[in-house]
Amino acid sequence: MSTATAAPANAATHYMQGIAVPASSVQPTEFHARTRRHTLLESAKAVSQSVTGGGNLQDVYELRKSDILSSVLLKFSGQIVVTGGTTNVSARWPYDMINAKFTANGASNVINVSGLKLKAREIMKRGDLNDRGVAQSIQGNAITQGSLATASEKWGVGSGATAVAAGTYQVELEWLVPVAEDEVDLAGAVFLATSTADLTLTLDYLPISQLFFGGTATNVALTGTMSAISKKFSIPIGADGQIVVPDLSMFHSMIQSNTSALQNGDNPIRLIGQGGGKSLLRSFFQVWNGAGTAAAPLPMGATNFGPQSWTYGNNETPDTYQDGQVLRYFNERQFCSDIGGQWGFGCHDFAAELEFRDVVDMGTTSDLRLNVNIPVGVSLTTPKIEYVTEVVYRAGQAA
Repeated sequence: MSTATAAPANAATHYMQGIAVPASSVQPTEFHARTRRHTLLESAKAVSQSVTGGGNLQDVYELRKSDILSSVLLKFSGQIVVTGGTTNVSARWPYDMINAKFTANGASNVINVSGLKLKAREIMKRGDLNDRGVAQSIQGNAITQGSLATASEKWGVGSGATAVAAGTYQVELEWLVPVAEDEVDLAGAVFLATSTADLTLTLDYLPISQLFFGGTATNVALTGTMSAISKKFSIPIGADGQIVVPDLSMFHSMIQSNTSALQNGDNPIRLIGQGGGKSLLRSFFQVWNGAGTAAAPLPMGATNFGPQSWTYGNNETPDTYQDGQVLRYFNERQFCSDIGGQWGFGCHDFAAELEFRDVVDMGTTSDLRLNVNIPVGVSLTTPKIEYVTEVVYRAGQAA
């Protein structure tokens, strides 16, 4: 279907993500009454890496130009083969084996986050999705809550495991790339039913040597298939012969940033991408501690984290949590998952309860900062904060 440019020259137009359509076509109520959901396998690509032989480190998925795109489910199905001895496993396994980058209709870097951040965000957004009762091993600890895993997944080997024996281990993993901020009202969904649509999903794979290392194994190989499964909604035709669409004037963005300027005490971190017309939905973070493959998240708690807050302007501080344990309490109540446990996430969420009331206007609350406090006495070795800013903004603005 082409864009609706055949309307009379004097007809009012509406611009959605850089594409002009008649203003009369933007009818959310009629759209939701008439549209149909489509779940489609867009593409499946082979993934193959080995410690001795290298492998593919990037795949690019170009989604078919049809309908309105709300999300992409990434599904990996494969196996790990350890040969000739034992191997150790990085804390980056399994979810940080990928980094997802999404660009749409001239807006570059709409989404750019690692796989573990995608898993955390899905738990944060979906109040009806939780990991309670799903047993996994992280850093040698058997946990049944806070893994971010679903029961249908298989990690093959535990995250941060040591001395994994030679053998073949089955792996089933999935990540959701949230193109739309909300899959009900489709805020942030992308209009694809035009030849001028430009949408690319790029997956960067972490080198296998950063996932499996050391030990006596002569080789470790990871092979399988990564499938991209889209959720789209058809574009109906209204009574006047024009297409009918929801309000697609917004983009939904998730950007991950890192900083190694970290020390004991207060660490003020200025959030990237601030500006007028943007609304901050949530910002969440981890502190990774340790050099190279030994790096692992610091569990969120009173021992590792002091007062946690966010500030703006001349040190205005709306929310302060007494220590990391208090933030962990609040986050578990918000998300029905102990995200601060073994994975060490902390989140300042402004959309979990009532986003129209609580979201932060990044135009009027200038100089937004996270304040991450790490008490004196916590041993830090090449520490790094990885944090994500999740916003919605008007199409045509920079992300």
